[in-house]
Amino acid sequence: MGEQPIFSTRAHIFQIDPTTKKNWLPTSKHAVTVSYFFDSTRNVYRIISLDGAKAVINSTITPNMNFTKTSQKFGQWADSRANTVYGLGFSCESHLSKFAEKFAEFKEAARLAKEKSHEKMELTSTPSQESTSCPPQSPLTPESVNGGEDERVAAGTPQPAEARAEPSHNALPFSHSSSSIGKHLEAELAALKGNNAKLTAALLESTANVKQWKQQLAAYQEEAERLHKRVTELECVSGQTTSVKSEKTELNRTIEELEAALKAKEDELECLKAEVQSANQFRSQRDSLTRKLQQVERRNEALEVQLGELERRVDANRQEREVFRQSLRSLLQLLDGKIFELTELRDALAKLLECS
Repeated sequence: MGEQPIFSTRAHIFQIDPTTKKNWLPTSKHAVTVSYFFDSTRNVYRIISLDGAKAVINSTITPNMNFTKTSQKFGQWADSRANTVYGLGFSCESHLSKFAEKFAEFKEAARLAKEKSHEKMELTSTPSQESTSCPPQSPLTPESVNGGEDERVAAGTPQPAEARAEPSHNALPFSHSSSSIGKHLEAELAALKGNNAKLTAALLESTANVKQWKQQLAAYQEEAERLHKRVTELECVSGQTTSVKSEKTELNRTIEELEAALKAKEDELECLKAEVQSANQFRSQRDSLTRKLQQVERRNEALEVQLGELERRVDANRQEREVFRQSLRSLLQLLDGKIFELTELRDALAKLLECS
């Protein structure tokens, strides 16, 4: 039947930087589907995720693997066969917990499958050992797809910072929306600033290399002219000998090599020009995001002023209601006194009528 998906969720995918072993590198631009697959023919569980036509995760679960929760919405595991550490960022804590539970469940299933395979190998090897006169040998233990791998997650592995803060329950909806937009723009601006710094450094280095290549190019051109003159002089010499012909052939070969080197340098110059244009585009994007961020900050300030005005109005209404309540209490006390006096007057009049 082949492999069948048995559980799927969505998450942002990261991989550890193979150079520093400290920083996380995003392998998907947005949240993608991450699925558990079961191969019934090989009795193997795998974690697979595709970003378009590219497989960003293809990890076989082994009994030695461990899934570690490093925060409320982030988890990671090491795959020594792929020589990397995978990280998943979920939208909520419940999705992370469900993924971790499935990981532990399929890890245990992989362990049981490995033990059953080991027992089958022992049973099949026992008759052959009894029928031979050789000393008994230990049965072969079949390795699973990633069996025998030592999976260890480094304790100091960093995790991507969560850029979204929990909204206040008392904040207004439009204030929370503007704050989220501002923080998103700040994150994009920081990423663009980092890319701009790298491109600027590469541009400076490329500029220095261009100057050096121009000097080398001028030297190559001078050498080519000198060799052409030399060839002309040799051709003008009467009685061209075999040595002269071989020298001419060698000079022609040298000229061809210099022309090939010149063409390669020209191609490199074109590549550098393309990188400079890309750097200019990044700079314009950074300026646009900066302007948007300033606009959002001004909107936030205006909304904060409106919120303060609303709070002052609420306080004034509260004070007015308190004054009104006090007036009602005094009026009720006055009415109680008048009612009491009327009651006494009624009793007195009743007594007078009885006496008369």
